[in-house]
Amino acid sequence: MNRLQRNRVNKLIKLIVMSILEEVDEEISVIQKKKLWVRKWIDRRDKLGATNCLLKELAFEDPKEYFDSLRMSESCVNFLLTKIHSQIQRKDTHLRSAIPAITKLQVVLYFLATGCSLRSLTHIFRLGKSTISEFIIEVCEAIYESLMEFIKIPTFTDWKIIENGFREQWNFPGCCGAIDGKHVVIKAPPESGSLYYNYKETNSIVLMAVVDHKYCFSYIDVGCNGRVSDGGVFRNCSLYEELENGVLPEGHVLVGDNAFPLKEYLLKPFPGNRLTLQQKIFNYRLSRARRIVENAFGILAARFRVFEKPMPYSPEKVVKIVKTCCALHNWLRQTKLQNRQYEYTVDSEHFEAGTSVPGNWRNEPQSLGMQPIPISLSNRSSQRSINRREKYANYFVGSGSIPWQARMIH
Repeated sequence: MNRLQRNRVNKLIKLIVMSILEEVDEEISVIQKKKLWVRKWIDRRDKLGATNCLLKELAFEDPKEYFDSLRMSESCVNFLLTKIHSQIQRKDTHLRSAIPAITKLQVVLYFLATGCSLRSLTHIFRLGKSTISEFIIEVCEAIYESLMEFIKIPTFTDWKIIENGFREQWNFPGCCGAIDGKHVVIKAPPESGSLYYNYKETNSIVLMAVVDHKYCFSYIDVGCNGRVSDGGVFRNCSLYEELENGVLPEGHVLVGDNAFPLKEYLLKPFPGNRLTLQQKIFNYRLSRARRIVENAFGILAARFRVFEKPMPYSPEKVVKIVKTCCALHNWLRQTKLQNRQYEYTVDSEHFEAGTSVPGNWRNEPQSLGMQPIPISLSNRSSQRSINRREKYANYFVGSGSIPWQARMIH
């Protein structure tokens, strides 16, 4: 290699080195700017954030307070983390360390349990408000996907198991569930007009659900806009089409209140105050079975205080939040990991005294973010539907009577 060639090579090497140094300087500058941009108190998250400080203390010293903060015991949180870790954990980069999956999960559970604002979450967990806003729905989707097996549409065999549960536990043969619906109140989306404006003069989407004999949601439909009224709420949900097409086994029914129309597959109470003894007994027996769905919704709203007030998110995001809460409700009622000592109790009856004992979920403040659907004004029922109700009424005062029913109606 002659001198000219060596000079050219040296110049090329110098150019490459200078280029590398410039890139390194730029990266150092970006890192320095990033460090300056992150507020110092947020940068101390690893040491002073709730994940590594407060929640660890509560789990060790005060399990009840830990339970109240996340609505589940530490073992449940850890199990849930193993199911969704790969979906929500991001990789570290040379600019920043990724937020730990456990922190993301705890933030979302705390949000669902308390309904607190993003600003409060920012202070508690030492995360940026925009950062929390970005991953809340991501984590909700991961939770719902991991727990879908607990809230899937019942198969023919499942319906039979539920029917047997209502027969054995609630003395209502042929019943495959109790149905009810709630308006989940939201803040009006921009430029939505009156699309979500309901009869209570709030904006909402509708959660329609069927609950099984164990207070679990066996079928949910979320997202119908709150503007529809009366029986239209029921008719505009996908569940209505499923029931019309015979999703229930032949001859089986659901039980509901006066918000629903009387159908062959859907029984409701006899209306009015001047009822015969037979009609009163039917209404009591139906109310006893239907109380399951009232308790399920009550526990859902008490457990997840995110329903306490209107949700300030788009309807699409609220749908995902509601589905996640329903899936968590079912899983927590069925998993053996949950600490039953702190769980909400359901309504019960003292048959000898002819009285009922309310569940402790009724002691919680009334949820303003979940409202009942209106009473159906439709009084057009087929003769076959009327006959089905009369058949049950005759059965309940005949071969299907139970010893305490006369005491309970008085």
